[in-house]
Amino acid sequence: MTFIKKMIFLPLLLLALAGCSESGSQQEYEFPDPEKEVLIELPASWELQDELMQDFPEGIEVYRNTTSFIGKALDAYCVVFDPKDAELELEPALANSSTRPSQWYAAEEGTKYAAINGGFFGPNVSYSLVMDDGEVAAHNIAVLNRPFNEVNTPYYPTRGAFGITATGTPVVSWVYSVGSDIFSYPEASPNELGLAPQPQPSASFPQGGSVWNAMDAIGGSPVLIKNGSINITDDEELIAVDNNISRARSAIGHTSDGKVILLAVEGNNTNGGAGLSLEELAKLMLEMGCTAALNLDGGGSTYMIVDGEETVKASSASGERAVMSMVFLKKR
Repeated sequence: MTFIKKMIFLPLLLLALAGCSESGSQQEYEFPDPEKEVLIELPASWELQDELMQDFPEGIEVYRNTTSFIGKALDAYCVVFDPKDAELELEPALANSSTRPSQWYAAEEGTKYAAINGGFFGPNVSYSLVMDDGEVAAHNIAVLNRPFNEVNTPYYPTRGAFGITATGTPVVSWVYSVGSDIFSYPEASPNELGLAPQPQPSASFPQGGSVWNAMDAIGGSPVLIKNGSINITDDEELIAVDNNISRARSAIGHTSDGKVILLAVEGNNTNGGAGLSLEELAKLMLEMGCTAALNLDGGGSTYMIVDGEETVKASSASGERAVMSMVFLKKR
């Protein structure tokens, strides 16, 4: 074979060999897909969980964060969705009696994508707002007895709520039920323990109140972020309970462009998430891009399920706690 023929033959042979597998079958080169547009730009510590999104429409994304936050071990999941998506529905729900979230999720009808625990509760009663399609199933607690001059005295807190309007706009506000209406206020009623209680909220107090236009809503406490800044109103909302310790947390908020974030933070797990304080939770949500956010019931109540899979580990040794309200993300 001449030198010129060798020069032609060898590249052809190498090309043919490169196109065959060890078994001799032809392989197709797979070009990388163009970068997929995402709903939200989160910090790099949040990793998209493709395995939990196999059957999800494009309007939902699931992320996990296991990078330490403010020096604490973190294990957190968030579900992000677009409330303007006509195929999706946020459905707050109230149980007839306290129910374990996994059992509730399994029994819930319709196509379910995710769910998180709701607001605060007592024995078979919700202390937080639950509203679905404009129908109120439970109101935020209207009155609390607190000591004033060594006497139990009624206080009337405007507690936080997260809602979505008929146009798909998410909102976080301080609310109070006045007659048959729910009023929203630009600031919390300035209650403070040790001082005389503020007047009962009304159409004229606190100033700037108006009938709330949310159609679907879940109550909680306290508000964490408002108007793009951390604004934790636990004193005004009379909810100073384990706020400064590390524990499991649940929260809901929204970004400036109207994307909703459901967040569950694991706590009390020596091999996983240590939990966060309320201030740290607010900082985490602000870092995620929330311009408004609300704390939900936490600790043993924190629970999130995505596509039938439980996410954060229950913080109680006895497992998940039975709750009175949940928030479902479903197919409309």
